[in-house]
Amino acid sequence: MPKEFYTERDIEDLFKRGVTSLEINDNMALTQLAYEKANRLGMKLLRDKPDNPPAAPVRPYVAQSQPKLHSPAAAPADSACVAHEDGADLHERIRTAVVARLGTQVDANLLDVIIRRVLTSTGVK
Repeated sequence: MPKEFYTERDIEDLFKRGVTSLEINDNMALTQLAYEKANRLGMKLLRDKPDNPPAAPVRPYVAQSQPKLHSPAAAPADSACVAHEDGADLHERIRTAVVARLGTQVDANLLDVIIRRVLTSTGVK
């Protein structure tokens, strides 16, 4: 049996027709925009597996234990030097750690762009 896909427009049309809830099963899928639209409209999405939004893929690698990240406020005083560290050096350290963890799964150019954006948004140049 083929899956039935719902888009943002489908959700809008259902809502305009007075549908206030939608029962989601394994033969249905919502796009991410449809899921967000349903939430904005207050539409109830009823499903067997409430843990994942309908469009969320099952990603077991995310559930694997990850090292805990500490917030800057909770970081020990000796780690304060990271804020004063050269951005290029920090960029390379992050890049090396990601490549060591994920190997060839990562596009090197995309990884560099992401690291630059994060460093820029956190004030490290």
